[in-house]
Amino acid sequence: MSKPQMPKRPKASPKVLGRTLKMLFSFYPVLMPVTLFCILLSAVAAALPPIFMQQVIAEIETAVAGNIGWAQASQAIVPKVLLLAGFYVISLLCIIVQMQLMAVITQGFLDKLRRAAFDKMQSLPIRYFDTHKHGDIMSHYTNDIDTLRELVSQALPALLQCVVVLVSIFFVMLYFSVWMTLVLLCGVVVMVLVSKKIAGGSEKYFMRQQKAIGKAEGFIQEMMNGQKVVKVFNHEQQSVDDFDKVNKALFAEASKAHAFANTLGPIIGNIGNILYVIMAVTGGVFLLSKVPNLALGAFPVFTISIIVPFLNMAKQFTGNVNQASQQINMVVMGMAGGARLFEMMDEAPEADEGYVTLVNAKYDENGDLTETSERTGLWAWHHPHQDGSVTYTKLCGDVRLTDVDFGYVEGKTVLHDVSVYAEPGQKVAFVGATGAGKTTITNLINRFYDIADGKIRYDGININKIKKSDLRRSLGIVLQDTNLFTGTVMDNIRYGRLDASDGDCIAAAKLVGADDFITRLPLGYETELQNNGANLSQGQRQLLAIARAAVADPPVMIMDEATSSIDTRTEAIVQRGMDKLMEGRTVFNIAHRLSTVMNSDVIMVLDHGRIIERGNHEKLIAERGTYYRLYTGAFELE
Repeated sequence: MSKPQMPKRPKASPKVLGRTLKMLFSFYPVLMPVTLFCILLSAVAAALPPIFMQQVIAEIETAVAGNIGWAQASQAIVPKVLLLAGFYVISLLCIIVQMQLMAVITQGFLDKLRRAAFDKMQSLPIRYFDTHKHGDIMSHYTNDIDTLRELVSQALPALLQCVVVLVSIFFVMLYFSVWMTLVLLCGVVVMVLVSKKIAGGSEKYFMRQQKAIGKAEGFIQEMMNGQKVVKVFNHEQQSVDDFDKVNKALFAEASKAHAFANTLGPIIGNIGNILYVIMAVTGGVFLLSKVPNLALGAFPVFTISIIVPFLNMAKQFTGNVNQASQQINMVVMGMAGGARLFEMMDEAPEADEGYVTLVNAKYDENGDLTETSERTGLWAWHHPHQDGSVTYTKLCGDVRLTDVDFGYVEGKTVLHDVSVYAEPGQKVAFVGATGAGKTTITNLINRFYDIADGKIRYDGININKIKKSDLRRSLGIVLQDTNLFTGTVMDNIRYGRLDASDGDCIAAAKLVGADDFITRLPLGYETELQNNGANLSQGQRQLLAIARAAVADPPVMIMDEATSSIDTRTEAIVQRGMDKLMEGRTVFNIAHRLSTVMNSDVIMVLDHGRIIERGNHEKLIAERGTYYRLYTGAFELE
């Protein structure tokens, strides 16, 4: 059946940078201003040496012209040198404080960002995970966040410091000479144009690189999950070839991105060297030609005390332009990674307009249902009304689908006019070929997806009015594909109900026939499981999944091929436990093995999203239709 199409990825934009800065200040409203102050102070201190150098050279020129000895000249020179050294000490202290604070801010920012991203991921609908590769999603937490780490810890502080130094030096240069400053700016314009051209190309390829990384990780994740299948069918070489294609695509995009990035530094650096030579020649011409100087300070003529500091400032200015251009690459990478991460964080969460909740209930002395904080084993729907009144409806497990239509993609309907009526305690089975719509029906009952047309009512209440968390708490589900988490066997059973005691978990395991193999494990219920229970057989993992559903003790059970991975002997054991588990519950059972649905109250045969037959086993056999042909082997499910 059709699934939603993959959405297009957004491009990196300056909004990502603004959003990152906004988050930094919201996370650290005190530390960020202190860090910025340290960056500004150290940057300004780095721009002051030319002023002191000019004054020292001027004092030396005066001493030479007046034939004054060092003893007398040092009285004016030494204090200026000491003051300059003091500024350098202050700058060093500011840098140390800045680096320490940035370490705290960066790691804290990443910690909070990962938690925010993970929290958002938990609120996303199933549709999102059906349309995005899991490896690509994992890449958000590794590569994309790592690019933001470099952006926050290195690129932004260095870029800010470069900008402050450039602005400070610019005004110092104007203070010394407007003419020399204009010459320098002409060269800087060339540097900026080159940086813009190269950075524009690198931005495009860095975005492609991040996407290629996500695809590569998605492919690796698929191969790891399907390693047994790969080896069974001897597809090792094919997997290597397929990976080579993905890896070569990553190589191509990364090569282009870093080719642009690595070219920028040498080009800007050499333009700066050429500009330094031009500035030296220009200064010499102005000096020898006795060109009148125009400056914000009191420097009417060009002198050595102006030319020498200005050349140093020119070198420092172009050096900072070069350093700023180098940071642009990290900024572009960070924006590319941030765009991908923020795309996930901006996804619309799973919508839930429900207001009917599930509560513990008991009967009062008048025989009416009332809410209680104690676990009584009796559940009721808490239904508030607009007039302020509240009604309680006993949770019985009456589920009814009426004239339901549904499609994963708009315009492509996969369920057509489906009606199912499951009364409390009734066992309803769905039979049909793969893709007939059996699992889709159960996905609609627990609202993993919402219907396009029709009604679904639960104990007479439209399920759209029931909060999704409470709806799903009332439903137990055992899937064909089991998922066990890292932890003990006991922890995995308790996952069905976190407040369950050890006794409850053991009782659930005994009920479904899992206790026998669990007690034979090295540490019994305390045996550690890892890698989705790789140290257990498929049947044992399935038994734990069934025990997990049993400990939840829900009134409605959904069994989606629950015994498909269990051998015939184990199936007989599990079936007895499942029969006990299903007593008094409404059960929706999806199965290929008709032996597991023969005792169902109602069996529904689906074909291409339509119910073509319904009735119990005897009735359907007597009709000699599709079910009869399936049962007698005259027609295969597939």
